[in-house]
Amino acid sequence: MAIFTGIATAIAGALFGGSALATSLIGGALAFGAKFAVGKLSQQKQGKQKHTAVQGEIQFGGDVPVGTLYGVGKTKGQRAFYAKWDKGNKRNAEVFILANGWCDGLEPYVYMYGEKYNLVAQATIGNEVARYGVQGFIDGDGNSAISIRFYDGRPGQGVDQRLVDVTANLGNKWKATSKLSGMCYVVVERYYHLEFFRDAGRGKPDIDFVLRGLREYDPRKDSTVAGGSGTQRLNTPSTWVHTKNPAVHRLNYQLGLRALVSGRTLIGEGKSLGQIDLATYFVAMNVCDTLRSNGKKTYECSLFVSGDDDHTEVLKQFDDAMAGYGLNRRGLSGVIPGAPQIPVKDLTAADIPIDRAKDVQFRPSAFERFNHLSGQFTSIESMWNPESLKPVYVNADIAADGRNRQTSIDFLQVTDPDIAQYLLNIRYRQNRMGGKATVPVSRRFGLAVQEGEWITWRGKSWLISEWRADERLRITLVLSETSAAIYDDAGIQPGPIVVPPTPPINPSLLSTVQNFNVAAGMINGAQGYDTPALLFTWTPPDDPTITAVRFVYQIEGTTEIFEDQCTSPEDGSFRTTKNVVSGKVYNARATITTVPDRLRTFTPWMTTAQPTGLQTLLTGLQQLQDDALNRFKELQQEMDEFFRPRLVELLDAFSLEGAVGQIERQQIVATIGDALAQITEERRVRVSENEAMAQLLTYLQASLGTTNARLITEETVRATTDSALASSITTLDVEVDGNLARLIAEETARADGDGALASSISGVSADFNGRFAQGLVKFEAVAAPTGVDARFSVLLRAGTNQRFKVSGFYVELYTEGGVQKSRMAVQADQFLVTSGNSRHYPLVFENGELKLAVANIGTVNAGLLQSLNGKMKIDLNNGTIEIFS
Repeated sequence: MAIFTGIATAIAGALFGGSALATSLIGGALAFGAKFAVGKLSQQKQGKQKHTAVQGEIQFGGDVPVGTLYGVGKTKGQRAFYAKWDKGNKRNAEVFILANGWCDGLEPYVYMYGEKYNLVAQATIGNEVARYGVQGFIDGDGNSAISIRFYDGRPGQGVDQRLVDVTANLGNKWKATSKLSGMCYVVVERYYHLEFFRDAGRGKPDIDFVLRGLREYDPRKDSTVAGGSGTQRLNTPSTWVHTKNPAVHRLNYQLGLRALVSGRTLIGEGKSLGQIDLATYFVAMNVCDTLRSNGKKTYECSLFVSGDDDHTEVLKQFDDAMAGYGLNRRGLSGVIPGAPQIPVKDLTAADIPIDRAKDVQFRPSAFERFNHLSGQFTSIESMWNPESLKPVYVNADIAADGRNRQTSIDFLQVTDPDIAQYLLNIRYRQNRMGGKATVPVSRRFGLAVQEGEWITWRGKSWLISEWRADERLRITLVLSETSAAIYDDAGIQPGPIVVPPTPPINPSLLSTVQNFNVAAGMINGAQGYDTPALLFTWTPPDDPTITAVRFVYQIEGTTEIFEDQCTSPEDGSFRTTKNVVSGKVYNARATITTVPDRLRTFTPWMTTAQPTGLQTLLTGLQQLQDDALNRFKELQQEMDEFFRPRLVELLDAFSLEGAVGQIERQQIVATIGDALAQITEERRVRVSENEAMAQLLTYLQASLGTTNARLITEETVRATTDSALASSITTLDVEVDGNLARLIAEETARADGDGALASSISGVSADFNGRFAQGLVKFEAVAAPTGVDARFSVLLRAGTNQRFKVSGFYVELYTEGGVQKSRMAVQADQFLVTSGNSRHYPLVFENGELKLAVANIGTVNAGLLQSLNGKMKIDLNNGTIEIFS
């Protein structure tokens, strides 16, 4: 806040010092509304055209709009001329127009072949302002293979005489009258030096120039302007200087860049100083030049503009670059910078007419506010490419809004990351400070303030964003909530640190990938669990003929080779779990696949710095848990199937249709009243051309009223051309008033051409008044071409009709992928193993935890060890030890 103390005082004095304003208002037209153009964030996208400090494409021909640069920017320019000469056309030259207007100069470097090259100043040979060679393209004799002659576009600049001379005998001549006055341009002359081009595998360079743009008029340095002091003059461009001040840019754009002869406005609005609110501009310029706590100016920007650009969009870019707003006050164009002001008046209840309505919204709709703001800036370190800023968000704001509301605003006209980050934070704070009010005020109060000023009301600071007066001179103010805290440095982080990219390697020379490396890593599973993996990394090649990167790797100290490949070389990384095991150091190397094929080589062998991580048991446990739960579900389905009524099914399954057979039944029955006793025995035989079956059914029953006792036995043998079956089922039922107890025993032996199965199942069930308990014991053996399996299972289930509990275990031998395996699984709330000795605590598994009083362990494979009281943690995977006091 301290850096803005002087600024706030300047704003108050410069903006609100004119007392004649009220008089001119009363004597003028009364039906008047002056609006303050407040730019704010919205969910709509920014303009389709991205205004930036970079002009990234070479422009050709004459149908190119007039353009110029405010500040410093990178440009390829507009190619206006090309010529070649000398034996074998070893020399050629091009003319590139960089900008219109008188520019300041070139920065001491250019970009070619994706690299940054320094310029070497050389003696001028003609009318050029400066002449440069390119470092790395100058031979031992001092001759430059690339020569750049710079013309700054000043009025009356001379012709490039060397270009006139060397093209005099060519069909395409550079004329002696081709002075390009008022245009900043360069002449690039190249000599095809074998060392720098052919032997280095380079072609014709595509050059990006970094230009210091227009020299601009700053009224603060003009002593003929009220408040100014200095030698600058509006109509004398030679007195102007180069700057990156956004407010100076905005003023010069409003004044316009004019043609040297006709005086016609080429770029900008073409206003006069009389149409400009210079007081607001003086303040804005001083705010931009004020140094922040980090020693940098508060606001700077650079921008390419053209004669075809929309004025509103261009002005908005300058406004955004100083976190400010455009201002049209009393017909004068001005600007309010992003800085705190001293409120000029306090609005009280006495200043508000009670007979006129007011509209107050202290908290805007959630749809009007954002709680997550991101953006980009133009990074010089990244070769003038866009880079992301650190997003601005506040968890408390997200919680207050109920959900994440995200938008973005780019500052591609800003090249300093700290300034761009500061702007992003200011725009976020301005958006969150969203109170609005439309308040009628007394004539006395209304004539004492103007739009753009700050006032206080109800304990808050407000910006007058609109000033209205009707034909009866009834004044209404439209207020927007504001605060000096918006512009406070506190809590604003520096901008991102951008690491310059490494120069690319000529693809034609690549026989393998560059900067290859391998590291041991882990892959996260669905529950956050890990499995060991190898991570291969390399520099993505800028070569479309490379179609894949192939990896060869092995466990250190072994000879077995494994392979994998990545079919998207531009990714720069590839992760594999193929043949990767835990706790091993791996060696790896790589090569490429190209279309068409060419000479390829392997990279050197690289070694993982650490062994692969341990196969986290949690990943395997998740799969084992799923397998076990599925198996217990199967056992429950078998229990449901096993206890359903069987007699009707057995009787219906037998039929003599289409076969020869015989059924013989014997039955004895005794009854008195509702007392019944019976024995039924039924014998069945059945044969056909492809089947033979014999069945014996014995049914014993005794009942008295609602009391029943039954014993049913069914024995079946069956043979077909390719299968045989023998089964025996015995059921014991007793029932009293709906309370039921049942015992079922089933033995089955079956064989066919695909395998053999033997199973024995015993089940018990008891039901009483809606409560039930069941148990099932099953022993099964299967032999088949796919494997030999055996399982012994016990399942218990008890509960009510609404809910039940299940417990059980199974032991099995099973075949997986042709490999014989064994497993035992237990489902229980508490699993306990005890020696029967009261002096030894048992082993207990309960609530997902294994509890053990004493462990004698040789090797421990683990991830995290921590004490029960949380005082100490040992992270074995990351190699850290934490001790908490």
